[in-house]
Amino acid sequence: MPSSPLTRRRFLGEAGCAALSSTSILSTLLNLQLANKAAAQELPASEDRKTLVCLFLHGGIDSFNLLIPRDDRYQEYLSSRTNLAIAQGDLLSLQQATGGDGKLYGLHPATAGYQDLFNGLGGDEAKRRLSFISNIGTLVQPTSMADYHNGTAPLPRALFSHIDQIEQWQTSVPQGMTELTGWAGRAADVLHDTYNEDLLSMSLSFAGNNPFQVGDSTQQFVMTANGALTFSERGGDANHVTQVKNEAFKSLINRHYHNLMEEAYASLTKNSIEQQAFVQQVFDSVSDDFVSTTFPSTSFGSQLRSALKMIHLRESLGLRRQTIFLSYGGWDHHSELLNTQAGMLEQLAPAILAFQNGIEELGLEDSVLTFSASDFGRTLRSNGNGTDHAWGGNQMVFGGPVDGGRIHGTYPSLALDGADDVGYGGRLLPTTSVDEFFAELLLWFGVKGRSNFEHVLPNLSSFYDVAQANPLDPTTLPLGFLKPGTFES
Repeated sequence: MPSSPLTRRRFLGEAGCAALSSTSILSTLLNLQLANKAAAQELPASEDRKTLVCLFLHGGIDSFNLLIPRDDRYQEYLSSRTNLAIAQGDLLSLQQATGGDGKLYGLHPATAGYQDLFNGLGGDEAKRRLSFISNIGTLVQPTSMADYHNGTAPLPRALFSHIDQIEQWQTSVPQGMTELTGWAGRAADVLHDTYNEDLLSMSLSFAGNNPFQVGDSTQQFVMTANGALTFSERGGDANHVTQVKNEAFKSLINRHYHNLMEEAYASLTKNSIEQQAFVQQVFDSVSDDFVSTTFPSTSFGSQLRSALKMIHLRESLGLRRQTIFLSYGGWDHHSELLNTQAGMLEQLAPAILAFQNGIEELGLEDSVLTFSASDFGRTLRSNGNGTDHAWGGNQMVFGGPVDGGRIHGTYPSLALDGADDVGYGGRLLPTTSVDEFFAELLLWFGVKGRSNFEHVLPNLSSFYDVAQANPLDPTTLPLGFLKPGTFES
């Protein structure tokens, strides 16, 4: 595998925003196809393939109106949330698996898909695919309420800021970084040589550029619901403006330059465009009926369906490890929460259920883990009709490897000015760090060794010692949401 960042990024499609004629890329595509098939044939059938999917809910979801206590704690919830509370009788009942925390929880009434994933797909408790991680957020080190108020622990930079907290969830370095790299990108740097052929980045994004998948020598390969970012030529009209631009661009990148930087850039751009064309050809080689599962006819539903297609194609693309980044934004509900959130959840939950059903249909349930992330939680107190920026919140993790039907972490007190409230209207101090969450995902994904974890998650040692991880004993894992034996030690 080429070690140079410049060489590696030739596979990433960053500049794939112009078209070449089909004849000019034919030989390159043929070579890539042959190399790809050879790479796939060299991988034994027993070789594991794993995909880690990040669903980023941009804006900061009010997750304490998503996962709600359904026992005597409901009165505390009602007292804090006042006019924003979901009626107890409307909650969708969650039935925790044996060994849960013994408490009763319900879901927002617009999330029947989550209820099915948590309680067991199709009513089958053996197919519990969803668990929740409660009161999770960015932390530099374990922080108590006294630490927070006395200033005796370092805090994440610019708490409650959208742009900073999005960055910190994606980098897992809440104290900030001079040059942004994400924890999935750094994991790709560590894993690429071991698990993937030299054909395509393991970082696939359906939501544009993001810090999450950028490493020291890795960039994301950006796609759309329709495939790679390629441009098709327009008919045979040589005078069409698109055709003229494409021909001019082709002329520029095919030219030989005496300046080394110009020559390197032209080569990088040409290879990137050819790579985009190749991926599109592979993408189009699979018909739209590759699964019978019906996805919602929404933009997000289409995004998830295409992501499933790329998981289906990972062997054809020489990928034994793959991360996928998806985004569904608009959760910043300052002005109005109840109706807007309900409408968005009615689109989100069925699409996620369809995605997992599609994974099951393809027989890939044990090799795909999906998790949610968001900027931050929201205040418990209503600001009138909405809520404001806060800190700790609830997130999801689902897939076959998940020991589903459980609430992991510690569900907090929802009392205003209570044991977990740092003030300002119900901002909850996280009791679970994002590092603990990400570490367990990465143990499953294949990152091994203390030095590699120090590179991927620089703050992890403040929360967890990876040397204690035993794949057969969930109690030795950071949070214990994985089934025993789902990864190698």
